[in-house]
Amino acid sequence: MEIKVHGNDIERALKVLKRELQKEGLFKEIKQRSFYEKPSEKEKRKQREARKKRRKALRFKKPLQAVKK
Repeated sequence: MEIKVHGNDIERALKVLKRELQKEGLFKEIKQRSFYEKPSEKEKRKQREARKKRRKALRFKKPLQAVKK
């Protein structure tokens, strides 16, 4: 990852860096790895996340329109 600093504006560059790290899920992964997670809990969490992801995809999916004959 590369963040360019324009005009010595380090504060803005840090803000952009934090946003990119948030998008990649780095902070979430660090939080998850800070404690041991049992395999059963890990599986349940992954299922929860997949369910959430499917619901979100359905929200933004456009409904199919019927074809007229």
